[in-house]
Amino acid sequence: MTSELGVYVHWPYCARICPYCDFNVVRDRGRTGQQAALAAAIRADLEAHRALTGPRRLVSVFFGGGTPSLMDPAAVAETLALARRLWDADPDLEVSLEANPTDGETGRFGALAAAGVNRLSLGVQALDDASLAVLGRNHDAAAARRAADTAARLFPRLSLDLIYARPGQTPAAWAEELRQALGWGPEHLSPYQLTIEAGTAFDRAVRRGALKPADEALGATLYETTQQVLEAAGFDAYEVSNHARGEAARSRHNLVYWRGRDYVGVGPGAHGRLTLEGLRTATTAAKGVDDYIRAVAETGIGFDREALSPTEAAEERLLMGLRIDEGVAFSDLAGLGLSPQSPRVRDLVAEGLLADDPQRLRATRPGRLVLDWVTGRLVGA
Repeated sequence: MTSELGVYVHWPYCARICPYCDFNVVRDRGRTGQQAALAAAIRADLEAHRALTGPRRLVSVFFGGGTPSLMDPAAVAETLALARRLWDADPDLEVSLEANPTDGETGRFGALAAAGVNRLSLGVQALDDASLAVLGRNHDAAAARRAADTAARLFPRLSLDLIYARPGQTPAAWAEELRQALGWGPEHLSPYQLTIEAGTAFDRAVRRGALKPADEALGATLYETTQQVLEAAGFDAYEVSNHARGEAARSRHNLVYWRGRDYVGVGPGAHGRLTLEGLRTATTAAKGVDDYIRAVAETGIGFDREALSPTEAAEERLLMGLRIDEGVAFSDLAGLGLSPQSPRVRDLVAEGLLADDPQRLRATRPGRLVLDWVTGRLVGA
């Protein structure tokens, strides 16, 4: 049987750039011709990747961004059809697409479902208008609810994204917000703690004193509130920031990342990971939209590739694998010299931050709360 493969498609266009976002995004306005050229370049780049990977079993396609719900549904359909032709599509192929609530009112959701999208990740972010204004969103809470209702009718699977640790947020208010979101019927929730990324508008606001982020203690309390509310509702915390109602509701594509499987990355700035000639290989696409289109036109490919050293591959496997509840097998970490008997591992087990498991390295619930610090300890940082 051919090995599993995921495909990530980066669509960088947004109607508005959110003040907390540090992703590779550009304004959507006035770029119709460029968007058509980008869609064509993405398809050509997929064919170039097929020449590298050979036959694989395609288990997931994920349209991320940016705001891929702004992508022409016909281009989504063409991209999916090509991916299915290039690789052996799994009968249960997961096709996810990130969407803004504003795109639910234009008939676009129906067209995207018809194009083959079967899992929608809806960027709700908050359920009250004041918070949405602070976050710079271009929708209100009522529009988010309507979009969720539409998505629940059209797509077999629905996930909601939410942001917590917002200015002035209390644990009680956050718990109520989570319960309200659960009432919208999603099978998957991705609650992310607000982080201030360098170079963003929020970063500048913090440095001016115009924005005060939640302190570490409040962030920890809100994280614990998240776990309690969602566990009580029957959602498993299968990853640090992802909760699903049962195993079938878990994001198959994200598990490709966290389990260290191969995935193709196409579109401006997209990253991929492929096993080529026995080596874990990183691919990185040109970041600028025009640069990416030009690279594909001139060379047939839109990416550079670099083989990772055994140590680099093991470190990446550790960083990704510790995020999920199943952890990572010690056999995958030979490049770091980690084993159940390693002093670094034993110390963290004794501190209650790692599970006492002879087969797999797994973070405990307290360990997840300080995961960056735990991984730093394990790699000797």
